[in-house]
Amino acid sequence: MLDPNAIREGFNQAAGCYDAHAALEQEVCARLLERCSYQRRPPRRILDLGCGTGEGSRELKRRFRRAQVMGLDSSPAMLAQLRRRSSLLKPLQPVCGDMSRLPFAARSMDLLFSSMANHWSPDPASLYDEYRRVLRPEGMLLFATLGPGTLAELFEAWAAVGGAPALAPFPDLMVIGDALMAAGFGEPVMDTERITVRYRSLDALVQELECTGISLLVRGWGRWATARVRVEAAFAPYLVEGQYPLTYEIIYGTAFGPAEGQPRRTPDGDVATFSVDSLLKSRPMS
Repeated sequence: MLDPNAIREGFNQAAGCYDAHAALEQEVCARLLERCSYQRRPPRRILDLGCGTGEGSRELKRRFRRAQVMGLDSSPAMLAQLRRRSSLLKPLQPVCGDMSRLPFAARSMDLLFSSMANHWSPDPASLYDEYRRVLRPEGMLLFATLGPGTLAELFEAWAAVGGAPALAPFPDLMVIGDALMAAGFGEPVMDTERITVRYRSLDALVQELECTGISLLVRGWGRWATARVRVEAAFAPYLVEGQYPLTYEIIYGTAFGPAEGQPRRTPDGDVATFSVDSLLKSRPMS
């Protein structure tokens, strides 16, 4: 299980160097933003989940000038970086909180945007239930997350010399799609791609993993210092033109908020919920 306290503290420490090393995260965010064109209506309230330093939040505000854009993150240091991106004409609202326990009312958001953040939650089912709770009917959920093919070269090289640590288990495309369906989301569309980043040295690769927080997903990362020399030797077959490649599997998802009363699948069967207001409105007039 991922430790929320360790994740928050890790990102607090990485906040100052994050943007300088987050080329992959910035590219994925840009590709995800292109999918905002699938939005069915102009959003009024947008929540950037796991917003980090606020790059995505700022772009969402640029695209949807009239919308209220909020960036949620568990790291106060990351939110301090988001505040620097906010301005009088394009304000961004920072919110310190947990993605799996969102501090917002039901059906209060028109667009939920999450770029490279969902993999920090160990339970996709509960995460998407919470997303459904705050998303308005016909509102849009748009996300990108890491898949199980991530960091393959590094772990294969490390395993070859023994003592390789464990990577957090990322759910695959089918598991995520099933979780969306179980939560009752409408019209889920999933796709995946692999992006390979090349580094000039193994030290540069490691620095990027640490400054972007990815190393926090590796249980046993503290053993890296003693394994470095052996892993570098084992990495030799993977080199491309003298550079160290590292592959990331990116899973993209789009779905829409269901109408009130749309059942969600549970181990005890389908469950449908309704607000008191909707029940009162459905009562026949006397």
